[in-house]
Amino acid sequence: MDAAQSLIDCNCTLGEGILWDARDGYLWWVDVPMPSKLYRYSPSTGKVDTWEMDEMIASLAVRENGEGLLIASHGGLNHFDPDTSECKRLFDPEPLKPFNRSNDGAVDPSGRFWLGTMQNNIAPDGSEINIVSASGALLRIDPDLTCHSMAENITISNTVCWSPDGTVMYFADTVTGVIFAHDFDQSSGAISNRRDFARFDRGHPDGSTVDADGYLWNARWDGSCVVRFAPDGTVDRVVEIPAAQVTNCTFGGDDLSTMYVTTARYGLSASDLEGTPEAGNIFIFEPGVHGRPDNRFAG
Repeated sequence: MDAAQSLIDCNCTLGEGILWDARDGYLWWVDVPMPSKLYRYSPSTGKVDTWEMDEMIASLAVRENGEGLLIASHGGLNHFDPDTSECKRLFDPEPLKPFNRSNDGAVDPSGRFWLGTMQNNIAPDGSEINIVSASGALLRIDPDLTCHSMAENITISNTVCWSPDGTVMYFADTVTGVIFAHDFDQSSGAISNRRDFARFDRGHPDGSTVDADGYLWNARWDGSCVVRFAPDGTVDRVVEIPAAQVTNCTFGGDDLSTMYVTTARYGLSASDLEGTPEAGNIFIFEPGVHGRPDNRFAG
């Protein structure tokens, strides 16, 4: 296995939301704090496009109809057109929780967008706000844009992904240190039977993806690695990343055999950055297995 290497020198404060658009061959990700940015990378040309956003964005999905992106921002769900740079608000999923913001999100096998929310912990100037409330929720956004709360009392929502057969959904509340598994009804979008799936003694669970063999790859905040968990929750392997704050990962490339990883430099001191100067970049490695295409939002 090749060691992880820095691919894109983007110096993200808090890189997140990474996904691969298999149809058009683009890698997308975000930098959350203001001035929040949306990134698009084309491996075929090496070009990186960047859009500055009017508010913090945290996660996104490519739309099945080919008409731009669904973007979860600080204050709601939005449609973004990369050709015109227009970002149009669709709705606010939590109008009674003005202190919340969007966090990790992903699309299920039937085209629904699942969005985790949390108490906002980032001030407009980028400084940290203490989290004092488990006010977050796990929301399911159906293709008709109806919103359903599927779990509540969440502190920091992360890891939204599914087993290859679509019968298991994974989710983490980062502060618990646990990645949970749920039975998933693909036809109705219902989840049930939550149980502990995996723990690891380095860092905290952040974003995840599942490979074609059903193994879950989890980015470890303050853990300097991506860990691969077997379907039974045991640790299969650990890939070191030369950045402490590893935030998310996805498979990409023509045959989905390359792992792309987002990282952060949020809150790191000058001395911290001297030791890990590539923190905040996009990293890449070849894991020796294949992933599955990121699902598209059906709305």
